[in-house]
Amino acid sequence: MKHFIINRVLSGILVIFGISVFSFLLIHFIPGDPVKIMLGINASPEQVEKLNHHLGLDKPLLVQYWQYITNAFQGDFGTSLKTGRPVLIEILDRFPETVKLAIFGLFVAVVIGVSLGIVAAKFKDSFIDKMCTAFATLGISIPSFWLGILLVLVFSVKLAWFPIANGTGFRDLILPAFTLGVVASTMIMRLTRNGMVEVLSNDYIRTARAKGLDDGLILFRHALRNVLIPVVTVIGLQLAALLGGTVIIEQVFNWPGLGTLAIGAIMSRDFPLIQGIVLFMGVMYVTINILVDVLYSIIDPRVEMGTKEA
Repeated sequence: MKHFIINRVLSGILVIFGISVFSFLLIHFIPGDPVKIMLGINASPEQVEKLNHHLGLDKPLLVQYWQYITNAFQGDFGTSLKTGRPVLIEILDRFPETVKLAIFGLFVAVVIGVSLGIVAAKFKDSFIDKMCTAFATLGISIPSFWLGILLVLVFSVKLAWFPIANGTGFRDLILPAFTLGVVASTMIMRLTRNGMVEVLSNDYIRTARAKGLDDGLILFRHALRNVLIPVVTVIGLQLAALLGGTVIIEQVFNWPGLGTLAIGAIMSRDFPLIQGIVLFMGVMYVTINILVDVLYSIIDPRVEMGTKEA
């Protein structure tokens, strides 16, 4: 277990290093002078020189990166050019709302995905199975922003069941969480369905049925428990993906999370804030992946054994 965790942490550190390089180079990828882009075409040479010095862009590239990564490790992601507040404070103010949306979206995804997966497996090759599979295919195909706009038009504009935007309460959370959950549920549904179909064809399941055990007991106690290991892994990965993938949904529903903050930073050309958001979300994604891998090895020790043998 110890070697497995160390390997995962080391690989995570390498990925975070790559993310840090990418986020640092964002400001250098922009065609033209990024400082003039931030200040506008009417900026004086003195203003350009002052901002260059403030951002450290007048130093050699390696010196800039070393200063950037050193400050980041100390929790200093720079200062927002728009608000004048520390970037980390801006991120932490919005991050809880993104976490709340991602967790509720994941809850919806698990409920829909696992339920439909079990139903589809129980009625394998039937009309119900085909309908569940069609739902999964449709969920993958539909753009999340289109589904979000459709839900707003139907349930907020026409039926007036939910608020349209600008809130953070439970009723404001339902539509964006459902939008995220439907899209994320498709992978969980297909994995659950395929795993259940395979498990239900095993000999010990046929033996349990021959003994007269209840179908519900067979499905949930004997079959589902053996399917949960890969499903738990996918759920963890989905949480990481949802944390970083709520940008469009937050914009559609005007949810005050990191996605809305990122779009605002892009529109206002607040490059220190953009860099901070990219690095922060990258670290969160890698950290969750490492935790999922460790949890997977705890649930199924064969994962660790397979790594050692390799």
